[in-house]
Amino acid sequence: MTDVSELAHIAIEIAREAGALARRRRDEGVEIAATKSSMADIVTEADREVESLIRDRLRSMRPEDGFVGEESEPETGTSGITWIVDPIDGTVNYAYGIPAYAVSIAAVRGTPEPDKWTALAGVVFNPVTAEIFHASLGNGSWLGGRRIAVNDAPSPAGALLGTGFGYDPRSHAGDLARVARVMPLARDIRRFGSAALDLCAVAAGRLDGYFERGLKPWDHAAGALIVTEAGGRVSVGHERDEFGRVLVVASNSLLFDSLFSSASGD
Repeated sequence: MTDVSELAHIAIEIAREAGALARRRRDEGVEIAATKSSMADIVTEADREVESLIRDRLRSMRPEDGFVGEESEPETGTSGITWIVDPIDGTVNYAYGIPAYAVSIAAVRGTPEPDKWTALAGVVFNPVTAEIFHASLGNGSWLGGRRIAVNDAPSPAGALLGTGFGYDPRSHAGDLARVARVMPLARDIRRFGSAALDLCAVAAGRLDGYFERGLKPWDHAAGALIVTEAGGRVSVGHERDEFGRVLVVASNSLLFDSLFSSASGD
């Protein structure tokens, strides 16, 4: 039987070490290694180095597990558990020196696809603030040693919402139209630049909800579990837009249906 608390403990230990490396490399100066989907979608040398550290630590501690990371080829394991890793979520923030980036590590059981896996443990660590969000299945969500919960008290001023935009300029019109549809629900919009931290903000009640098209599995694997264990709801959609992007929505239960409907255009 899988000990989900032990998986969370492993992820916390590795995330702290990986985050310290990321911050040290940021202080030394960032070198852009490549671009991905567009010129704005960058990879730094630190992304690759941090992911390599995480992979090596997991291989040493859990050699039978699989691994899916943003910056390297996936590995299939034999244990039925796969680690889903974003070494630096918020790479553009990282490159610019904006202190909103995070190491995201999740352990899932089953086929490593969001609609097929069961998330067992998740950790999101911001090396700059030293905040570490973590959850394991059935054990709640935590910020360090303090249990957290979604904000389920509606405000007459509306919901404080987070979102993000795609790197492909062709998708910006659709993203802005989505914001326009959601605005009647909102008191204001925040755009922090790290999906993992946005999801944790929902879990901690710092945001009432979050929506974005275009996230990858490693962007939301840990954060989604942290939201649900904090009493919230998360949907990772199956329908893709013309750019192949799925919609992710997270919020408390009171807001979820209306936010999902507005964000999806239904």
